[in-house]
Amino acid sequence: MLTVLECRAELLRAGYFADDRTSLAVSLAIELERPVLIEGPAGVGKTDLARAAAEALGRKMVRLQCYEGLDDAKALYEWNYTKQLLFAQVSAQAGSTAPAADLFSEAFLIPRPLLSVLVSEEPCVLLLDEVDRADPEFEALLLEILSEFQITIPEIGTFRAKHKPLVFLTTNGTRDLTDALRRRCIYLPLDYPAPARELEIVRAKIPTLHATLGQSLVDFMERVRSLELRQRPSIAETIDWAKALLLLNKNALDAELVRATLGVILKHSDDIDRVDSKIDALLK
Repeated sequence: MLTVLECRAELLRAGYFADDRTSLAVSLAIELERPVLIEGPAGVGKTDLARAAAEALGRKMVRLQCYEGLDDAKALYEWNYTKQLLFAQVSAQAGSTAPAADLFSEAFLIPRPLLSVLVSEEPCVLLLDEVDRADPEFEALLLEILSEFQITIPEIGTFRAKHKPLVFLTTNGTRDLTDALRRRCIYLPLDYPAPARELEIVRAKIPTLHATLGQSLVDFMERVRSLELRQRPSIAETIDWAKALLLLNKNALDAELVRATLGVILKHSDDIDRVDSKIDALLK
């Protein structure tokens, strides 16, 4: 089993700054073969954790972006109807009728993300991104896969995973997930990092950033996130803002500079107005 320090080091090598709790959750998920349910606001690194884990383990990552109306045909598999029709036509021209068993065989099956990880010849990382956006009925399909790592296709039979994937589920909390799904997972809540850790991330991404400016940026962002906003800025916005200020050859924050660049970190006009009215207090 990877220790917490070893797992943290491997994730760092893949460009992800994990704390001890996150590193432990990933390490346990690997050893226990349990999915990790990552819950938190947008922009705190939920999706990137799956990406980093795949890179650290040297595995291919298969991503399923969830949305309202997602069904089996998009998530699991669908039939290649064009190929089936051509096969039936060729059989008819040859004077024979294609049996239904031939038309509904693996040769005509198009695997989608969930099935592709089960039949993969190599271990994979499966990311079920924003699972809370899918309909509650979709969770019934996930329960079979996450509990047994298998799925049954009526026309063919049961497919069992050749290698159990390392599974990450992310949720922004837009809908409560069922207790049955939660029980099958290792729960990992993520939030915005403390200023010291965010500064560490920003410096790693932008080594040429002036030290004083970097500290001012993360302190300002922490105060902004404490406000009631429609969309709180993420770590990605902090990095974008730092890059923008670097391009402008700025080494310190002032009210005029912040007002001019608020559009880099805030994406709604009412959020910009709210922060604009408090800039002097936020800069102290």
